[in-house]
Amino acid sequence: MTHRVAVLTGGGDAPGLNAVIRGVVRTAQYRYQAEVYGFMDGFKGLIENRYIKLDRSNTSGILHRGGTILGTSNRDNPFRFPAGRDAQGQLLFEDVSDRAIENLQQLGIQVLIVIGGDGSLHIAHEFALKGIKVIGVPKTIDNDLEGTDQTFGFDTAINTVMEAFDRLHTTAESHHRIMVVEVMGRYAGWIALHAGIAGGADVILIPEIPYDISCIIQKIKQRCEQGKYFSLIAVAEGAMEKEGSMVVAAHIEDSTDPIRLGGVGQVVAAKLSKATGLESRVTVLGHLQRGGSPTAFDRILTTRLGVKAMIQAVEGPWDQMTALRGNEIIVIPLAEAISKTKNVNPHGEIVQAARAIGLCMGDEF
Repeated sequence: MTHRVAVLTGGGDAPGLNAVIRGVVRTAQYRYQAEVYGFMDGFKGLIENRYIKLDRSNTSGILHRGGTILGTSNRDNPFRFPAGRDAQGQLLFEDVSDRAIENLQQLGIQVLIVIGGDGSLHIAHEFALKGIKVIGVPKTIDNDLEGTDQTFGFDTAINTVMEAFDRLHTTAESHHRIMVVEVMGRYAGWIALHAGIAGGADVILIPEIPYDISCIIQKIKQRCEQGKYFSLIAVAEGAMEKEGSMVVAAHIEDSTDPIRLGGVGQVVAAKLSKATGLESRVTVLGHLQRGGSPTAFDRILTTRLGVKAMIQAVEGPWDQMTALRGNEIIVIPLAEAISKTKNVNPHGEIVQAARAIGLCMGDEF
């Protein structure tokens, strides 16, 4: 019997999605002579039964491309799908998962491979609980998925942020300014921490370590006393002041991730400018961190994850997620992978290394 597998990409895009798709398709053809179908625009395509057959011809030349040839969406949860509004204007939702399952069955799909982050993998696990054979592939630039040492897209993102710091360093020094760079990461500080260290930041603010603005002010004044009238500050979008809360930019009610963080960089910059007398500027990198070609590390990691996902799809067991552990690609239960957010350890080695070289983490001077 010919194996028939489907794949979709859900949630925010990340460099390396196409490389995973390529790894799945090539393994299917070379190792199993299997058929692979790609559902368009994430779970929305699964609900609406929009798909294409994937093969060597339409997955050739995509290894280096950012984004996803299948399209993606973070607003279309089949278990909570928007269904209009009531008389008061409140958004209504319905469970259309059975429709999605019927589409899989009519196409003869035996296993569904879901490439996504926390939200998409939660949905994948819900499908598994309804009897669908599912394999997850961990994708998020935030690196906040439990069970894998690193998610793909993270390495590319921190290289993008590092390059921004390299460029901002010269203009900050020339104009004697405080340069605040706000980066993504949601409720985890991995991007800010790694890119801040790599980019030579003087202050790094992450959600796991609530900051005291007075400590940052002292750090900047110390640099001025040393003749350094500029500072570089990496701020994770989820960073918050002690006794404060995260800064929320918007709330998207029909999204799988409804809370949109953003704006903390402006808050920090305004307070520092007023306290130090130095001019402050804010750079919000936003979706620049999601775009562009994946790094060599991410291209290799995604290829390996795609290969493992296809092998697992054929050979089982299912309801599993591919993961990087040490130097090996393994699988772990999806339930374990989505059990909690993977956060930075405030007392971990990398934070201690940052402190050892004089970086201010916002909580002490």
